[in-house]
Amino acid sequence: MRPILMKGHERPLTYLKYNKDGDLLISCAKDHTPTVWFADNGERLGTYRGHNGAVWCCDISRDSTKLITGSADQTAKLWNVQTGSQLFTFNFDSPARSVDFAVGDKLAVITTDPFMELTSAIHVKRIVRDPADQTGESVLILKGPQGRINRAVWGPLNRTIISCGEDAIIRIWDSETGKLLKEEAGHKKAITSLAKSADGSHFLTGSLDKSAKLWDSRTLELIKTYVTERPVNAVAMSPLLDHVVLGGGQDASAVTTTDHRAGKFEAKFFDKILQEEIGGVKGHFGPINALAFNPDGKSFSSGGEDGYVRLHHFDPDYFNIKI
Repeated sequence: MRPILMKGHERPLTYLKYNKDGDLLISCAKDHTPTVWFADNGERLGTYRGHNGAVWCCDISRDSTKLITGSADQTAKLWNVQTGSQLFTFNFDSPARSVDFAVGDKLAVITTDPFMELTSAIHVKRIVRDPADQTGESVLILKGPQGRINRAVWGPLNRTIISCGEDAIIRIWDSETGKLLKEEAGHKKAITSLAKSADGSHFLTGSLDKSAKLWDSRTLELIKTYVTERPVNAVAMSPLLDHVVLGGGQDASAVTTTDHRAGKFEAKFFDKILQEEIGGVKGHFGPINALAFNPDGKSFSSGGEDGYVRLHHFDPDYFNIKI
């Protein structure tokens, strides 16, 4: 399995997202410009210029026409995927950390960071079909969690919002009323990442406590735990096989104190059911910050602190791994 090396960012990667069809890959980095690539050969299609700070997160609508990005410049922007033009800017009073389109793309959830005396918040925005009618007001604003909220995503049927972050607690909110329905102390340290399964019935969280956990989206019941030996920055779930991938490494500040051997940072594959490690893909020169599976399950990509996106198409023998 030879990776395709995609160099388009000069700063560390923060997020990767495939579109629904699996033919486009969007990468976000700390260098202000999200980039879109062809997902089969890693060719760069274009960039989305307009942000003034690190871009933390993105999501692409189901029909691949709209892109939403959240940035440290205290805005979230809507873009036309095809032309790269800005459609709308949501302004906030603190950095926008996480964005997620609802099923049907009529709503989006955006989380904002704590800033000065502001606490972190989860905003629900209505997304309209015609950008000319788009407004910036929130349908709902949820507050309460201490520390930064790293991820907020929609639960089954858009009825709930699932959030997690630095306080290591996973919360499920009612997306209509904003009421807190369930909360669970999910990890021992900050939760860095969250990935939903293809059908939305369960989700995976990765944490600095060197583990990832699989949860039921409705009941918040803990299903599985995957333990590794370094902090987990990114998680992904195969839509095809029962595999989960964890990527990580130390904080950027601790990197100099670790092993100097090149390409030491690897994406570890675990069997989803048996919770055992089945393999790893090495190659990055810094911690892995972003992971994403192609919706067809036949390839995956990873983005690192080294500024590279590595696109891996699986060999045929990957599909026959037996434990």
